[in-house]
Amino acid sequence: MKKIIFTSFALGMMLISCKKEAQTTTDTLINDTIEQGVSTETDTLNEMNDGHNAQNSLDWAGTYEAVLPCADCPGIKTTIVLNNDGTYQYTAEYQERNLTVNSTGEIMWHDNGSIVHLKDKDTDVKLKVVENGLVGLDTNGNEIEGPLKEHYNYKKTK
Repeated sequence: MKKIIFTSFALGMMLISCKKEAQTTTDTLINDTIEQGVSTETDTLNEMNDGHNAQNSLDWAGTYEAVLPCADCPGIKTTIVLNNDGTYQYTAEYQERNLTVNSTGEIMWHDNGSIVHLKDKDTDVKLKVVENGLVGLDTNGNEIEGPLKEHYNYKKTK
């Protein structure tokens, strides 16, 4: 009888030990995952705070083109030229209509160094500068969403 009690006790302790080890392993995995996430998030924040941004890290000067959606025409062929001297030229040609909008001015960079704002009496456009392109933003500075989203991606041509 003592052997049965001792064997039952030993098996019970082994089960408790295994359960504790499994819990410890699970806790370790969870903690490691959280720490990696925090580390990745911290690394991303450090990259943002180290002074690198689109304005000083990318070759942003150049000519960009896109055909934007138009409610009453096939599209608006838009050409944006960003110059190294901080100026821009903006041309919007409404297809199958006799209408072209031209404007020039100085590029306004947002504090984060990744968004340009082209604004004058005829133009008010916010764009995110990305590698070899520009991404059109809405009036609040958010990327445009929805089925026409891809039309707001300007490709660098020169």
